[in-house]
Amino acid sequence: MANKSLFSNFKNLLPRTNAVNEAGGPAYKFSAKHALAQLAATGCFNGVFYASAQTQLDTLRSLIDEVDDNVFLAKLAVYSRERAFMKDMPAALIATLSTRDTALMHQVFDRVIDNGRVLRTLFQMVRSGQFGRNSLSSSLQRAFQRWLNDASVSKLLSASIGNDPSLRDVLRLARPTPRDNARRALFGWLTDKDVEKWAPATEADLPQEVVHLIKYRRITGEKDQAAVAADLNVRWDLLADAARGPKVWKAITRQMGPQALRMNLNTLLRHQVLEDPEMVDYVAGRVADTTEIRRSRQFPYQYLAAYLNASKELPHKIREALHRAAEIACGNIPELPGPVVIGLDTSGSMNCTVTGYRGAGATSAVRCVDVAALFAAAILRRNPDSVIVPFDTIAYDARLDPSDSILSLSKRLGRMGGGGTDCSIPLREANSRYRDRRFAGCVLISDNESWIRNGQAYGYGAYGSTGVMTEWQDFVKNQLRLQGGDITGPKLVCIDIQPYGTSQAPERSDILNIGGFSDAVFNVVSGFLSGDESRFVKEVEAVEL
Repeated sequence: MANKSLFSNFKNLLPRTNAVNEAGGPAYKFSAKHALAQLAATGCFNGVFYASAQTQLDTLRSLIDEVDDNVFLAKLAVYSRERAFMKDMPAALIATLSTRDTALMHQVFDRVIDNGRVLRTLFQMVRSGQFGRNSLSSSLQRAFQRWLNDASVSKLLSASIGNDPSLRDVLRLARPTPRDNARRALFGWLTDKDVEKWAPATEADLPQEVVHLIKYRRITGEKDQAAVAADLNVRWDLLADAARGPKVWKAITRQMGPQALRMNLNTLLRHQVLEDPEMVDYVAGRVADTTEIRRSRQFPYQYLAAYLNASKELPHKIREALHRAAEIACGNIPELPGPVVIGLDTSGSMNCTVTGYRGAGATSAVRCVDVAALFAAAILRRNPDSVIVPFDTIAYDARLDPSDSILSLSKRLGRMGGGGTDCSIPLREANSRYRDRRFAGCVLISDNESWIRNGQAYGYGAYGSTGVMTEWQDFVKNQLRLQGGDITGPKLVCIDIQPYGTSQAPERSDILNIGGFSDAVFNVVSGFLSGDESRFVKEVEAVEL
């Protein structure tokens, strides 16, 4: 007779793990397309807790080699830039397409390379030789030339901010043919060529923005310079170095967009701009302007970063504006079909900064746990009957008021934990402490690097599955008992905010794995919990070229 336990339905519901994650724990490996999408939505080419920058690059190239679908690569480049709001990964995908399918590369180039920062990043990647060439091919050169000739004057001036490479380097290798004398003079000025070499263009052909910028930089009087600065339509960075005093800085402040204001509040304080009550009102109004926030595509967590980094001397009205701005930035997070268990990973690896690296030299003051906490707080705000379970190797008691501000909630949550990782704990809490409560599912926000199970290092759940899957099966059974057998059943969503290639739960009809730390992921989460079968890879494949 067959062994009943070996061939039981219980075992069939628990898929065996097929990988070991970076922390050494059992895990499920993503498909190449899913792993590549995960990397494109979260990778920043900086060292993270379990992977160096070089490891990320090697992984990216390996996954690209496995994915022979160039249309998918083109759509992923667009998704990574337009929906995940990444900079480096979409540029890397364009560099790849330049060697694999030039027609597709040209088709998506302008959507992906949408500003000078990304253009210079692509140029640097090509010159590095890491993507199959170390110079601009004729096809890439045409794409660069088109961008440089079509870009507005203000866009080119913005692109000139920054070095290694500089816009001057790009122009000298791309060698665009100017369409008229105005563009010929502008290219000559941007590359520091002698005026005689601009011929047949002259200084008289320079665009007015450049003429005014040159005039501004030559003025020595504060009052006169402030008057010129007030009429300039260029990025504030181009004005800062030559500013002669507080009056000029006030004029510069009015040139800043909401993102620049948010990032430079301490700078404005240092230059005495915020000693003027009128300027305090102006800055607070711009920082918390609903239309500006949504148009500028700022991440909710960036307001948390501004709040945490703000000087203690910053006016209270501006601190309040950061709170309001965070609420607005989280405002498009949809209401879910029912309350959920929100698993918030507060383990030690989540102390890595979200854009990579730890400790001295970190590229951001915002940690992964800060982003995860902000996400959890935002979900709770829109779905107040939900439950947040912060965890590392134990569950922490999060007594929270959903009506508290997003920044206050996330700040409190981000202070918890710091130990190892057991991603099954939120579900275990739901199966015990919250056993008599109905939930639409569970949302796990983590780096998915679980390596402890019931206090045992590198332990497997029942029948070789992960602890998450073992607890998930019990969760489903219990929810079906509470809600009746005629429902479709709860759903599990794993939001991964780091560029690793494994999960604690495999893709299937009741489980969704999605990567990214922009609020765009929540529309997918909401649709999935409501019965939509959309998947992360399908979201990428749905991009229109």
